[in-house]
Amino acid sequence: MIVRVWEAEVQPRRAEEFWARLVGEAVPGLAGVDGFLGAELWRGVTEGDHRVLMVTRWRDEAAVRAYAGPMWRIRPVWAEGEFEALEHPPRVSHFTPLDAAG
Repeated sequence: MIVRVWEAEVQPRRAEEFWARLVGEAVPGLAGVDGFLGAELWRGVTEGDHRVLMVTRWRDEAAVRAYAGPMWRIRPVWAEGEFEALEHPPRVSHFTPLDAAG
């Protein structure tokens, strides 16, 4: 399994609208993608923190590559119209589980 963490800082005046779009469109849109195992959305909790994290879980590297393309390790994915709501381009990072028993 691979966990993909997509992180962005949203413009304060667009934050609520952007978060609603992620919840209502982005995550549900992933449901039919082969190898997609689930997602969580997180937002900053302190006043003035308009960051958002989308944590997605994928079956394997092939599934992430099919979703995000050949530059999946460094290239974030965003939908048309989302970029205008962001302060900076989003960042993406990936993780695999550690074997706690080993």
